[in-house]
Amino acid sequence: MATYNLRINGFPRGAESNDPDKPLLYVLRDLGLTAAKYGCGLGQCGACTVLVDGDAARSCQIPISAAVGKTVTTLEGLGSAHPVQAAFIAEQVPQCGYCTNGMIMTSVALLQARKTPSEAEIVAALDGNLCRCGTQTRVVAAVQRVARGA
Repeated sequence: MATYNLRINGFPRGAESNDPDKPLLYVLRDLGLTAAKYGCGLGQCGACTVLVDGDAARSCQIPISAAVGKTVTTLEGLGSAHPVQAAFIAEQVPQCGYCTNGMIMTSVALLQARKTPSEAEIVAALDGNLCRCGTQTRVVAAVQRVARGA
């Protein structure tokens, strides 16, 4: 059994696995971090999105061995008062909630890279995050709210 030393949500965490290809998503969930959801397992839906060194990444596609030496941030690591989370609440984004983790984490990465993205940039950044409830327009409004500083 190998121990993988990871940095998750600002803290060092050790994770044991016999498989260096074990998806980071499974490791996070084993550590009790359950915000990232298993959706498709193919990196196509965005439910498992986390930040890896500040970039939005699909944790179902990242092997544990590739996360060593990187900074991983989950939704839990943002804290409960993050502006994107507040904007999602204000715009009444969550419906079933399954896509919410991915939408928030992708939005955080976008806003870190670009303080005032255009609507087209927001739509493009969120294009790979699936939402079956149809709240995409509310998600765009939430990101615009944060960009405006409202």
